[in-house]
This record gives sequence, structure tokens and C-alpha cells, in this order.
Amino acid sequence: MITVEEALERVLAHLPARRVATVGLRNAVGEVLAEDVAAAEDSPPFDKALMDGYALLHADVAAGRAEWEVAEVVYAGALPTQPVSAGRTVRIMTGAMLPTGADLVVPHEETESRDGGRRMALRRVLPGMAPGWNVMRRGASGRAGEVVVPAGTRLRAQAIGALAELGRVELQVWARPRVAVLATGNELVPCEREPGPGQIRNSNEPMLLAQLRQFGAEASGLGIACDEAGELQTRIEAGLKSDILLISGGVSAGDRDLIPGALARAGVRCLFHGLNLRPGKPLWFGTHDADARRTLVFGLPGNPVSSMVCAELFVGPAVRALRGTSETGWRTFRAALQADVALTGDRRTFFPAHWTEADGGRVVHALPWEGSSDLRGTAIANGLIDFRQGGRTYAAGEIVDVVEL
Repeated sequence: MITVEEALERVLAHLPARRVATVGLRNAVGEVLAEDVAAAEDSPPFDKALMDGYALLHADVAAGRAEWEVAEVVYAGALPTQPVSAGRTVRIMTGAMLPTGADLVVPHEETESRDGGRRMALRRVLPGMAPGWNVMRRGASGRAGEVVVPAGTRLRAQAIGALAELGRVELQVWARPRVAVLATGNELVPCEREPGPGQIRNSNEPMLLAQLRQFGAEASGLGIACDEAGELQTRIEAGLKSDILLISGGVSAGDRDLIPGALARAGVRCLFHGLNLRPGKPLWFGTHDADARRTLVFGLPGNPVSSMVCAELFVGPAVRALRGTSETGWRTFRAALQADVALTGDRRTFFPAHWTEADGGRVVHALPWEGSSDLRGTAIANGLIDFRQGGRTYAAGEIVDVVEL
């Protein structure tokens, strides 16, 4: 059996080519840019006032002038028509274009209006009244041709605002990978149906679809396939039209575990089957290449916690890599155990857990969990404790690695 790290390395080494998609600016939040976006013009495109006040010549202030004639009032969005010169000022609003000749803006509260607003006097001279005071010069935020938002940026609200300022209404982003999910097993019924004798509801498909959407994929379900070679083959061939195919169940060593054979008949090349992991030991991974397009195929164990853990550790990084993010691995941190945890067996175990902040650090509590079929025990999990060595007791207070869910 290979290690978890070796398995992830093989997954990331066999990714299909990324695809580029065009999205509108208003729908781009959360997407990852596939292009550098540069400014077509200086930002701001003119010298502008940063305060409501009066635009002045610094030389007038330095010379000790106490009063000025007010030539006009300029509002944001309007163009000044009168220059500022010795003894003449322009009343100006925040964001408005600075008039010719002005090199500073005195805030309104540091002045007093006289003669019905036709004149202005300074209340006092402040040390900060130097050239450029309360003025943003043309190009101060960026010059034409400079990259404002680089490729690889995950677009958040502030980046959307910066792109809107540049007039970019359409963007090239890395396409969200298309992922299909196929659940297998004669015992499964849709989750909205009442199970009959010997049947269980299909929890894996809704869970995996939710995980995939959290990872940033476009996810769709292929329904439930029974353990019959012909039906499996048809569903698998449909799933191979996606960038990634997840098959839940049928990858262990039982008589009805038909997935490895079905995948081989479909032309999927196996890159590993089985790894040193609990839960998730039977994980199967391979690739299918056809028409210059590659599909990643994951055969996930049917037990729901095994499926969840394998999706988190291997499918999530693949999706993030295809989306062009730099966060291809797992989000991990260190935390102190709240209570003893005794592990049996020798496999590396990712144990469902709940972590919190406490006394300036993080503490983690291993949740009550009965094994890979106990999905209820993971319902409030926000992490997985990475117990790298089995067959020992981890003591309360011991520092452990935690994978953040």
C-alpha cells in the first residue's frame, strides 16, 4: 500500500489540462483569474480632491495670505472652469477634479465662509499644509499598462471593485471542473425514498455533491447503479465525459465489488488501488484519455466516512488545482488534544474531530465515532485529526496535526 502523500502526488501529477471560461464581472466572485488584468488608463485619471474643502496654491499659504476670493464651486463629476491663482480659490468636493494651478486642498472645517460665500478665510495654518495635502495625483493608484489584478487571484469583493473601476465587464477565469458522481450498490435507494428490508438510503451522493461544490466544482449526480456489469458500464461511460468521475462503492475485494473490472473495460488506467489510510484503504485512482481529453477517476469506498475523507484528501486538491488556485493541498494546523485517544491497528488514521480556539491557541476534540460507516458521528466535525501512527494512545494535551474541513 502506498502512503497518503504518494497518493496525492500521483493525483496531482496526472491532472487534465485546465479550461478557460468567460464570466461576467457580476458573477465572478469566487472564480480564479486566468489572465493578468492591466489598467488601460491611469487611476485615478486626473488629480482629485480627497476632502471637501478649498483648492489652493501652497505658495499663497506659505506667504501668509489669510483670505481668498472663491471663483467657483466644483462638485464630483463636474469639470472646473476657473483656475486657482494667487488670491483665488475654488471650493471643491471629495472626488472632484483639481482645478489648474491648485496643489493642495484645505478641509472645509479649517476655513470660514465670508461675504455670503464669495470669500474664504483660513482659521489657522497647520503643519501639514504642504503641496499634495488632501490631493490624490493622477496615476497614484496605478499607471496605464500596470497589472492591477494578476492571474491566479481568487476574486473577492474588493478585486471585483478594482476590476469594475477598470471597466472590465467580462473576465477570463479558470473553468470550474465538471465532476460526476455515481453511487453503486443493490442496497441503495434514493434518500427521499423509504428503505425496504436490507436497503439503506443513498447518503453518499448528496454528501459528495455538497463537498464538490464546496471545493469549487460543477457537480452533478448520475444516480444509483446496481451491481450489474452492463449497467455499471453504461453509467461509467457517461461519467467519463466529465473532468472527474467519482464512483462510490464497489472497489473492495468482495464478490460484488465490480468497479475495478468495469473501469478496466472502459479503458481507464489504474494508477493506484489501496493505501495506508483509515478510513479509505480501498481507494482506487486512475485516468482515462480519449480525444485529447483526460478524465480523473476515483473509486471511493462505499462506507460514507471513507468516501468523505478520501474526497477531502484527494478530490478537493485536484479540483482546487484545476481551478488555478495555489491552495492545492490540505489546510492543516496544530492543536492540543482535549482527551486521550486510543487507536487500534497500524494504519494512519484521519479521525473526525471538532476544534475550537482556546486561550490563544487551538484545541481539538476527537468525536465519538464507530468507524467508516458511522456518518452521524461526523455531522458536527470541522476537522480531521491526522494520527500518523496507529496502535498507540495519544494523551490529552498532546499536539497533533488537524486537517480543516
